[in-house]
Amino acid sequence: MIAIIDYGMGNLRSVQKGFEKVGHAAVVTGDPAVAAGADRVVLPGVGAFEDAIAELRRKDLIRPIREAIDSGKPFLGICLGLQLLFEKGYENGVHTGLGVLKGDVVRFELPEEYSIPHMGWNQLQIRRPAPHLKGLAGGAYVYFVHSYYVAPQDAEVIATETDYGGEFCSSIWRGNVFATQFHPEKSQAEGLKILKNFAELTA
Repeated sequence: MIAIIDYGMGNLRSVQKGFEKVGHAAVVTGDPAVAAGADRVVLPGVGAFEDAIAELRRKDLIRPIREAIDSGKPFLGICLGLQLLFEKGYENGVHTGLGVLKGDVVRFELPEEYSIPHMGWNQLQIRRPAPHLKGLAGGAYVYFVHSYYVAPQDAEVIATETDYGGEFCSSIWRGNVFATQFHPEKSQAEGLKILKNFAELTA
């Protein structure tokens, strides 16, 4: 069973429908027990880092997320769900993340010709042939909506980078942990490949 964590932030139904389109059922849940019993866990999200961490704590969802990752279950973070994996977020102050990966979440500092948020289609440059990227060619277009991006301490976790006034980390992979800054569920055929790859990983 694929559990999509519901903490009140994110277009959860779109993620669920994405998995359904590639032949895999997924349940949207805010129940820690259901999340703990899943074979694989997805943490989506749209919005502010501070609010997301507060809601995960309030709903007692941090424990099943950490346990899923520590146990080796396949884990997928999407957009804010990627950012929350890191140690600190710098949106409206400094806020502590899950600390699964070392590094920070920082705001774009760009020339005037670049709009913030970074919104729309942009390309992936594959830095490591990660399992969730199977079947994607370098230069594939995916859909982004974000004002902040992750800056990992360890460059080895970077799976793809994307150029927006300079290169930034657009997806990561470490062991059983996969996460994307872009939205696979909004990225048409290329995004569906990623969801299918994740759903069919060997746990």
